[in-house]
Amino acid sequence: MKARERPSLGTDPKLRGLRIPRQTQPPEADVPNASKRPGMPSGARMPHQGAPMGPPGSPYMGSPAVRPGLAPAGMEPARKRAAPPPGQSQAQSQGQPVPTAPARSRSAKRRKMADKILPQRIRELVPESQAYMDLLAFERKLDQTIMRKRVDIQEALKRPMKQKRKLRLYISNTFNPAKPDAEDSDGSIASWELRVEGKLLDDVRPGPGLSRCPGPSKQKRKFSSFFKSLVIELDKDLYGPDNHLVEWHRTPTTQETDGFQVKRPGDLSVRCTLLLMLDYQPPQFKLDPRLARLLGLHTQSRSAIVQALWQYVKTNRLQDSHDKEYINGDKYFQQIFDCPRLKFSEIPQRLTALLLPPDPIVINHVISVDPSDQKKTACYDIDVEVEEPLKGQMSSFLLSTANQQEISALDSKIHETIESINQLKIQRDFMLSFSRDPKGYIQDLLRSQSRDLKVMTDVAGNPEEERRAEFYHQPWSQEAVSRYFYCKIQQRRQELEQSLVVRNT
Repeated sequence: MKARERPSLGTDPKLRGLRIPRQTQPPEADVPNASKRPGMPSGARMPHQGAPMGPPGSPYMGSPAVRPGLAPAGMEPARKRAAPPPGQSQAQSQGQPVPTAPARSRSAKRRKMADKILPQRIRELVPESQAYMDLLAFERKLDQTIMRKRVDIQEALKRPMKQKRKLRLYISNTFNPAKPDAEDSDGSIASWELRVEGKLLDDVRPGPGLSRCPGPSKQKRKFSSFFKSLVIELDKDLYGPDNHLVEWHRTPTTQETDGFQVKRPGDLSVRCTLLLMLDYQPPQFKLDPRLARLLGLHTQSRSAIVQALWQYVKTNRLQDSHDKEYINGDKYFQQIFDCPRLKFSEIPQRLTALLLPPDPIVINHVISVDPSDQKKTACYDIDVEVEEPLKGQMSSFLLSTANQQEISALDSKIHETIESINQLKIQRDFMLSFSRDPKGYIQDLLRSQSRDLKVMTDVAGNPEEERRAEFYHQPWSQEAVSRYFYCKIQQRRQELEQSLVVRNT
């Protein structure tokens, strides 16, 4: 039996035109006995997919062997590297981290801020550009100050902003005597009509020659919006137990009004009592007499009462020194809360029994039917709390986007100007380099473009040398062919083993 000759690259039709793929390797200093092959750039090696030929030991050039049973990695037809698996991007196949959406937005913001800074070389060429850098630093400080103030305004809007105002209450009545010759029944009976109206008084009075012009944020508030309920109690002897009360209570569907009118028949002067319950926002409560004497408060909101209690505890040092959660009450504290010791967190719950509805405003008025004073009007001033006018301006400042749009437009202009300056600097450097050494600059430019072209097309090695036949007659080609045949044998062996396993099952 004749020994089979090893086919050469020139005799085997399957190996004609074979182009050996290569990949980069670690530096030759890390590989023992590494020798640079002629005609082959350093670091270029063939990627092998099977175990190396020859005796056992470390694989050729330190590349790991493929585990049995794994399919060899496919090659992209247009590139000399292994194709990434489906669903994996090129950046992931190369081991590079893929930035997420928030990371991209943050990097874009940083890049946008960096684009406004002039490079150091341009500042050296144009000393006047230092004024621009000073303005940029001042703008950065101004942005920080504005952002801090915006945060302060947002925190202030979360808290109630109230101011004391005077609500002037007008109580008047008119009398309509009976007319015997009237055609309708209403005119033939004497009647009176009571009016209850009011308006806010302006704190700022205009000077001489000036008129009061309310700004756009000042809106006229309806009279009924200041009250939760209004009760008019007439003389019970004149109008009976079923018709002597006139009540108005606020409901979610109540329509606000500028005043109230009450009309009743009668030709006698009537004594009436008006009970006005203010609509406190936030709600206020009347304190128990003992608690009111202890804190010096009469009617306050729940949060203000708790804060006053905490101030009393700190002033009198009632907090337990060992367990800060507990309050050791003094004799007044014990009388009010009926316990010698309690947690401060329990105080809001215990306050419920000590808080009462606030007292209504009581006004006694006489509805006069005397013709000589039928236009008589009584005035009363009531202290009310209204929203701070500055609150509307603060809200509009936070919601305003006109300034932001203008600033964004100016920033875009600055970025375009800085970009044009950088382009002009590149052109200037190009012209200066070319004027100093035209020949050397052109050669450097061509070499740089050649390197960039290889990087863009992802070409490893020298394609011009690989086109020639002498390139494949070098000593390393014999080992490459042996590796190729070994990979084919391993692949065929795996196919046969898989077919045997399927047949046996």
